[in-house]
Amino acid sequence: METNRQKKIGGVIQKDLVDILQGEVRKNGVTNLVISVSKVSVTTDLSVATVYLSIFPQEKAKETLEGIKSNTTLIKHDLSQRVRLQLRRVPNLVFFIDDSLDYIEKIDNALAGKENPIENRDLLEKRRKS
Repeated sequence: METNRQKKIGGVIQKDLVDILQGEVRKNGVTNLVISVSKVSVTTDLSVATVYLSIFPQEKAKETLEGIKSNTTLIKHDLSQRVRLQLRRVPNLVFFIDDSLDYIEKIDNALAGKENPIENRDLLEKRRKS
């Protein structure tokens, strides 16, 4: 369970990371790429912030995540400049791809398509046996 302090710090980091990442995308002239920070979780000792990113289009997600991970120190420095009056110490940043939208899409496709376990009970039996 996150404390109020962890939630507030996560919110501050999330807001500023969106500005930093989108600013870099615009500054470098990259088109057709959207990076959004879907969630930031901060550990109880406030030393590590886990950042979940949604990157569109999905084909560029891995490549973009690797670029972000390789520039983590620069991103942390930019973040520290923005939050220097709010945080005494900026947590270390750990980036991950947020795949919750993919999971929701797969469920929607399963319910809409032929592999609907509600309408086709045989699919349930196949999955139980395997």
